[in-house]
Amino acid sequence: MARIAGVTIPNNKCIRISLTYIYGIGDSKADKILKQTGVDPQIRTKDLTEEQVNKIREIVEKQHRVEGDLRREVLGNIKRLKDIGSYRGIRHIRRLPARGQRTKTNSRTVRGNMRKTMGSGRRMLTKT
Repeated sequence: MARIAGVTIPNNKCIRISLTYIYGIGDSKADKILKQTGVDPQIRTKDLTEEQVNKIREIVEKQHRVEGDLRREVLGNIKRLKDIGSYRGIRHIRRLPARGQRTKTNSRTVRGNMRKTMGSGRRMLTKT
């Protein structure tokens, strides 16, 4: 099994798909990395030579921000928004959608307003 950027990528998938298991690498970035290294995107991960794996590992770790560094940066950006009290920061604090999505019908579970099929979700009290 190949380990790239601290992630064990699956053996039985194409290398193009396997690279997307790394946080921060999507389809287009995986294609760019494979084009730089000269590796065929359709080859399976288990069929890669050690030299090819080392080339991919070197490019991913040196030229791209992935995994821990990227997660830390994203969390730092959110923390900055919260500290300055911006609208987006307040939405993050309240755990609401920050990009303009509607909240009347969607994101109910995040808001804690889960409705069942009948009624408003409140249980009727029985008289005993």
